[in-house]
Formats: sequence, C-alpha cells, structure tokens
Amino acid sequence: MRIDVRGLTFDVHAGGSKSAEPVLLLHGFPQDSREWDGILGGLHDAGLRTYALDQRGYSPGARPAGKRAYRMAECVADAVAVLDALDVTSAHVVGHDWGAAVAWHLAARHPERVRTLTAISVPHPRAYATSVKRDPAQLVKSAYMLFFRTPWLPERVLSARGGALLRKVAHGEAMLQPGRLTGALNWYRAISGDDLDGLGSVGVPTTFVWSDRDVAISGHAARRCAAYVTGDYRFVTLAGVSHWIPDEAPELLLEAVLERISPRRPR
Repeated sequence: MRIDVRGLTFDVHAGGSKSAEPVLLLHGFPQDSREWDGILGGLHDAGLRTYALDQRGYSPGARPAGKRAYRMAECVADAVAVLDALDVTSAHVVGHDWGAAVAWHLAARHPERVRTLTAISVPHPRAYATSVKRDPAQLVKSAYMLFFRTPWLPERVLSARGGALLRKVAHGEAMLQPGRLTGALNWYRAISGDDLDGLGSVGVPTTFVWSDRDVAISGHAARRCAAYVTGDYRFVTLAGVSHWIPDEAPELLLEAVLERISPRRPR
C-alpha cells in the first residue's frame, strides 16, 4: 500500500490478520523492507499484523532533496505519521541499523506509540555516541560514516562497476534507482549533535540484538546500551553473525522478537 503523509508518499508492505497486534518494521542502509522477508512468515504465524515501511529516501515518492530533509527528527516524524495514517495507536517496533536508530528515538520521544522495542545491531544513540568518544574500537568502526558524509564521492564509489559493492548486500542493487542512493546517504550527511537533544532513556520493554562479528558496532557500545533502558531489558548476542542479522540469522532474530512481544502463539 501507499500512504500519503507529510507531503510524501511512503510504500508500506502490510501482512497478517488486520485485527492482530501491529508490528512496525523499520529497515536500515542500504536495504529496504525486504530485509524482513525472513521473519515475516513467523510473525504472521504468531498472530501478528506487520507493517514494513520503506523509509524516507527509499520509497520512490519520499525522496526530498537536500540533506536537512533527512534529519533524525524528520525520520521519526515519518514513522509517527505512518502510524497515524494506519490508525495504529501503538505498535511493537522492530528496527535494524538506521531503522534501529529511528526506533530508539521513537520509543524515547513517543513512548505512548511503542508497545515493545526490538532494536537490532545499533544501540541507544547515547550509548553509541559515548562509545565513539571512549572506545577506540568503536571510533575505528565508525570511520566509514565520515566517508558517507562527503558530497558525491560515495555515490560514485558505491555505484561503480554496476553497483558491485551494493550487490554484496541482499537487495542492495535497488539502491541504483534514480535518487535512491543519494537519499539514503543523506541520512549520514544529516547527522547532527542536535539529534541527541532531549533524548532520554527508554522505558518501554526492550530487547537489543547484537552480533559479535558486527563491523560497525563494538562490544563496548553494545554493552553500554543497558545504561539507557529503564524498562524491562534483554540483551541478545548472536555468535558468528555479521551486521546483517535479519539476512544471516532470521530464525534467531524471530525468536528474540517473539520473546519480546510475547503474543499468544499457536499450539
């Protein structure tokens, strides 16, 4: 389905019973809602309604120009507006990578809209920011972001040789659509210290799923996450899995999500 909100048109892929508890799924870079394909069936079998959103920069009708249009506040406002348009008062929220960042902000700033939170790979933004300053390993792992923030060069490198680098990630070839790669990279270019202003701890029931071969997030940052959750918290570490948890370990991820949501499962 397509949803018109905030002057943009978002693609939202819905599934499961319309009367079931809603789950909002937020993807990361450089993928789209298809990164959830490995867990959707299990969520539906567990009696849940899913809404997988193609976020700002990814939906063809939601690619505004300029990096300021991709500030975190705008991305969070998109999620709230989509929930409003779906007539969903509150949802279980699952996010990976940049989608996890949006989910953390959503849970901290709009807790009434979030029943439970499952964040994947990326910890609470304050845990991440603190680790960049204190943990040399995290500083090294974050270096790629400086490159992604530069003008035009990342587009040229990532699209070279028919997008060979992008094609190494599941569904990454879709980033070659006109305007999509720039929109996605603008999330990095829009990063600002102001994003953390007023961002507190998360009080909703939360699970953070991290993998020990993550190239972008250090163990220090992952463990630091607990300090920014005041609600019921579970930290799940997946051994031998890289950053791409939804693709590499969908069964384990599904288990973690369902344990957090705790629906009535079919016997």
